[in-house]
Amino acid sequence: MEDLVSGPSFWRAKRVLITGHTGFKGAWLSLWLAKLGANVTGYALAPPSQPSLFDAASLGNVLSSVQADVRDLGSLKAAFNEARPEVVFHLAAQALVRPSYDDPVGTFTTNVMGTVNVLEAARSQPETRSVVVVTSDKCYENREWPWGYRENEAMGGHDPYSSSKGCAELVTAAYRSSFARAGVGIASARAGNVIGGGDWAKDRIIPDFVRALERGQPLRVRNPGAVRPWQHVLEPLAGYLLLAERLLLEPVRFAEGWNFGPVDTDARPVSWVVDRFAQNWGGGVTWQADPGPHPHEANFLKLDCSKARNLLSWRPRLSLEQSLRWVTDWYRGFSTGSSAAELCLSQIAAFEAIEPE
Repeated sequence: MEDLVSGPSFWRAKRVLITGHTGFKGAWLSLWLAKLGANVTGYALAPPSQPSLFDAASLGNVLSSVQADVRDLGSLKAAFNEARPEVVFHLAAQALVRPSYDDPVGTFTTNVMGTVNVLEAARSQPETRSVVVVTSDKCYENREWPWGYRENEAMGGHDPYSSSKGCAELVTAAYRSSFARAGVGIASARAGNVIGGGDWAKDRIIPDFVRALERGQPLRVRNPGAVRPWQHVLEPLAGYLLLAERLLLEPVRFAEGWNFGPVDTDARPVSWVVDRFAQNWGGGVTWQADPGPHPHEANFLKLDCSKARNLLSWRPRLSLEQSLRWVTDWYRGFSTGSSAAELCLSQIAAFEAIEPE
């Protein structure tokens, strides 16, 4: 079984609906699927940041975009009826820990009831056959242990964001066991901390660093010792695409939860990541610890991805060192006038050409 995707012959003319296509990961996935020849419909709120990859890459020109809220079941069902998707990728979310403390109700309604609504809309659309619900590595009950969490670990979450993602996993499992039609595969995907060009969200380390560079100020780092499973955005997206394919071909066998994270050696402290990014960028870039106070965030988090390696033949293709160089190249290219879409597409092509180890 090949790693990555089967290629344009598989995705060409497939009808795909992506929720959250105006976000960072959703924009990259939309570009990749359009490149593979799929007919993509996006359903999301307006871009969550300015600038945004959705706008910078002119994604409105390569897909059908519906601006609406996943909490609106009527609008969601109407979009499904119009698009008649064969494949659904659910990425729409309130995606950050710190804002979840400020708006726990909005976080839970978006991440939990939004997932309910997507699965309900998929249940009502007879042509939908493959559904990938993207949650987070933070869905697990974090016990701060030094080994990776496996897919059968308990769901949990100290903060509203993490808890909402654990709840979304439970919702997905309930719909899979209670309502999935014969021939329809419903799976969840849990990724690590993604990095990549075109991310301008608040409270994420690389966008925060880019903004600090623009201001000519040191980056203030909240938790420099926190260990995270860092990976380039294309790594989990490749897993999502592969999983969606397998669900179409064998919906019962692959309708489960899946981890997509880096190798163990790429679970690194925040301080290591900012040091390498500063070295790559050059020019005297500095950072300093921000003493806070800050709300609670997990200190140590790793994923065990042996299931995806063994059963999906998926594996990471870029080391964290390579990923950080790609991220630096993207932002440097964009700052000097290169097209956001071309920067993404060139990195997608380079990624596809890498042979897995």
